[in-house]
Amino acid sequence: MKYIDEYRNGEIAGKYLELISRITTRPWRIMEICGGQTHNIMKSGLEELLPKNITLLHGPGCPVCVTPIEMIDKAIAIAARPEVIFTSFGDMLRVPGSQKDLLTVKASGGDVRIVYSPLDAVRIAVQNPNKNIVFFGVGFETTAPANAMAVWQAKKLGLKNFSILCSHVLVPPAIEALLESSLNSIQGFLAAGHVCTVMGYEEYIPIASRYKCPIVVTGFEPVDILQGIYMAVKQLEENRYEVENQYTRSVKKEGNLAAKKIITDVFEVVDRKWRGIGEIPHSGFKLRKDYIVYDAEKIYHSININVQESPLCIAGRVLQGINKPHECTAYGSLCTPEHPLGAPMVSSEGACAAYYRYRSISFKEQP
Repeated sequence: MKYIDEYRNGEIAGKYLELISRITTRPWRIMEICGGQTHNIMKSGLEELLPKNITLLHGPGCPVCVTPIEMIDKAIAIAARPEVIFTSFGDMLRVPGSQKDLLTVKASGGDVRIVYSPLDAVRIAVQNPNKNIVFFGVGFETTAPANAMAVWQAKKLGLKNFSILCSHVLVPPAIEALLESSLNSIQGFLAAGHVCTVMGYEEYIPIASRYKCPIVVTGFEPVDILQGIYMAVKQLEENRYEVENQYTRSVKKEGNLAAKKIITDVFEVVDRKWRGIGEIPHSGFKLRKDYIVYDAEKIYHSININVQESPLCIAGRVLQGINKPHECTAYGSLCTPEHPLGAPMVSSEGACAAYYRYRSISFKEQP
């Protein structure tokens, strides 16, 4: 496939592995911030092919994984209401709340529907005027334009029966929070190419400079990832701390201006809690005042939930790059994709699911 096969070429990948080995003189710890990158790293075996002194850390780059358990429980409570048609992307249905998941609500008779676009939820609202349609709006900046457009379209159509349960999170504040942590060991980042396709990478420039941490905007195919690692290691070896763009075929410094405009028209920045990490200042979106009537949290304001994670799950430490998935005592035994304790094991972009799916059986059995 044009523009894809080139980035899956084994010969080119081998050349980048040679280049990385040639320039690496010290141990380096680099975090990929995107769950899609994590899965391709595992699927392609890149972690094993890299020099032993290059350690890849798997960050909080899965929006499903970082959605707070309280928000999952709010979604479950709303979805169980008889007047509601609850719509969501499929990944969210099996993410465990404190007691059950959205799929359990559906099995119990709740009208929970998988959609492939937030505009599908708007269409369902038009078709079902006697029902209240709620869309579960999760994701990083990548999905924010489409979610904002759905709200904008609902207002344009004058819909009274559509709302969005908003749990958007933003990448740059999360990177800063990780770098500020007393447990931080990250020396470089691979930034998510799809996020930067929307937002550009200007926000990352002061972060790289302030924390002396190179950030390389990187794509998702094996050659993309290896080139991104090479660029990050080269900076570290040369004592440079800049933002570089590996994903030039999709990303511009300023991002997609039209997409950014619809985001800022509909959303404003707020503090946001991240599952397993805690509250990060200025790290999320909420609806602006002009669109507040479409805020499901305001409509169903009586739902106030505060719960605790399973003490067996170390998802928060995995999402911060402190531990690898297999270092969890529940991994592969008490926690599997069929019976997950935490979101990283059930999400299609979760690090635990990636390890479970692509690592060997003997690796899974390690403590």
